Amino acid sequence: MAENDISIIHPRPSSIVAALYTLRDLNVDVAILHGPPGCSFKHARLLEEDGIHVVTTALDENGFVFGGREELSSLLEKVNEMFQPKLIGVVGTCASMIIGEELREPVQDANLDVPVIEVEVHAGYPNNTKGVLLALESACDADIIDAEELERQKFLLEEATNVEKRHGAASREYLEPSRGDVKYKVAEKVINYLKEGKRCLTIMNAKKETGYMFADITVAINEVAAQLGREDNVINMANVDDSVGLPRVRYHAKSIMDDFREKGVTIHENIGGMDEYPIAGERVSELIAEKYGDFDFVVITGVPHAIPMDNLKGMEVISVTNGPRQVIPLKEMGHEHVLVEIDLHPKTLGVNHIVESEFGATMRELAKDMQEENKEIA
Repeated sequence: MAENDISIIHPRPSSIVAALYTLRDLNVDVAILHGPPGCSFKHARLLEEDGIHVVTTALDENGFVFGGREELSSLLEKVNEMFQPKLIGVVGTCASMIIGEELREPVQDANLDVPVIEVEVHAGYPNNTKGVLLALESACDADIIDAEELERQKFLLEEATNVEKRHGAASREYLEPSRGDVKYKVAEKVINYLKEGKRCLTIMNAKKETGYMFADITVAINEVAAQLGREDNVINMANVDDSVGLPRVRYHAKSIMDDFREKGVTIHENIGGMDEYPIAGERVSELIAEKYGDFDFVVITGVPHAIPMDNLKGMEVISVTNGPRQVIPLKEMGHEHVLVEIDLHPKTLGVNHIVESEFGATMRELAKDMQEENKEIA
């Protein structure tokens, strides 16, 4: 069996959920899940925190046998009346796929004067990026995005899949989840390095809204460096280009960049859009080779395994992820310290400003304690 065809037995993200998040990024007002009431419950609830209505046709055993065409058509009419949406998404499920339900037919039955993106999807695809692709193709058919953006997204999705197969959750049959290294000890090390005058490179390579918390780590490092009079020893990179991506993704990039400016953090190198995390590594490597190869240590946040190690060999690498199954692959890549922001995702939905991270909070508190100790000694 080829390496990329390994049978992965740990749970992985669902294509149905990926389709839902893509509809969110396209700014749909209502997303309808055509399936049983419990399908994707957790993510449906979280997405409602992000400003969209998520409802379900709630298919039961009767629907599994006879289908739910009338239920979906009626629900489309109901949500149109209740929410007056400007854009609706309808997402299939494993149940609708198994019974062979065609989403287009009940959408035509409802005959709404509102664009509807139909996503014929189930959770049985090997890679969850399939759900993103199906949603984007349907959005293109509905003239919500153009063909050029669809091709750009296809390329990024292929690269994202390759990143996961090389060093991510799809890289082996089973990955043991881990909480990573102790944040207190790593924070102490970073502060001491800054105090000693070592040069620090921060790289935020975040996926979409997760950047609201990963950005806080960049802010915390810069705050501590400023307190120590070492701000000139820190260079910041971040993928906050707001000129590319789906509507909500551009909004996230602009919001985070505005917060960086407000907090006095300079982003010396903008390495791409917030959906370009799979390909930002090439740009980072070029920049390091050109300008920053003599730095002492680097803190990479977001999707650290997308950053090649080639030009990081002379630095101590510290990375922060929100994936417990990402710790082992990152250690094997050569990252000396790996931290996990375990509650990141629910805390970054529905926000439009940087959210404090555990690691950032630990650094701030530890720096404060060290300052007070120094005052007492003096």
